[in-house]
Amino acid sequence: MAFSSNGFSMFVLVCLVVISSLSVATCAGNFYQDFDITWGGKRAKIFRAGQLLSLSLDPVSGSGFQSKKEYLFGRIDMQLKLVAGNSAGTVTAYYLSSQGPTHDEIDFEFLGNLSGDPYILHTNVFTQGKGNREQQFYLWFDPTRNFHTYSVIWKPQHIIFLVDNTPIRVFKNAESIGVPFPKSQPMKIYSSLWNADNWATRGGLVKTDWSKAPFTAYYRNFKVTASTSTSASSDSTWQTNELDAHGRRRLRWVQKYFMIYNYCSDLKRFPGGLPSECKRSRFL
Repeated sequence: MAFSSNGFSMFVLVCLVVISSLSVATCAGNFYQDFDITWGGKRAKIFRAGQLLSLSLDPVSGSGFQSKKEYLFGRIDMQLKLVAGNSAGTVTAYYLSSQGPTHDEIDFEFLGNLSGDPYILHTNVFTQGKGNREQQFYLWFDPTRNFHTYSVIWKPQHIIFLVDNTPIRVFKNAESIGVPFPKSQPMKIYSSLWNADNWATRGGLVKTDWSKAPFTAYYRNFKVTASTSTSASSDSTWQTNELDAHGRRRLRWVQKYFMIYNYCSDLKRFPGGLPSECKRSRFL
């Protein structure tokens, strides 16, 4: 969609009016309005009147951006088209995070691979500065050919990771059994493209082929659906929606056929016993 300057101003005004009048509001984003380029210089670019953003990585540096605003609960959608060809050694990270040593974080990380081999989608949840809750997946499509939507639904009751609106992971609030849950620290949205060939591809066995640089990923159609109440208490539907039967079936399908690592199944990693949330399968 193309906007004139007056048209875009009117769109923003309408969005602000909607947000001010509803407890839950949805507005499409604009990269100029909603994000700051934080590092990488000209390797990060915004195109098409703020509707398209690219990050690049070369032998000198990667690049990254972050949101201007912080969010406490909501749904975040972003469409990405990942680095094509031989992307081994590269990582495209897209995540929410607060700051400080006891930060909370909700992660998507896309681990590059040799041409023809699938990307690995790495997910993690940090609470009070502690992560170690990784689940990894192959995708059921080539994420470099077209844009696909990667979403986080963050509510006081749970965090849901989605790909093209298909749930791939649910991390439920398990405070009742002593598991911290991210619910009090607002988070910004971050993304970066960087070199991690010491671990990203086959545990670091496959290094980045710099003859293929620059490596570039593309972003579009950012959208946030956020509650204007930081407690998210003003809208009971917003708080309590769970996956419906179709969503639960899709979740089981992804986890059965495409999950390649689950920390809750890694007995060698936790010789003293699996984390508490792993002992109650409904928290997965």
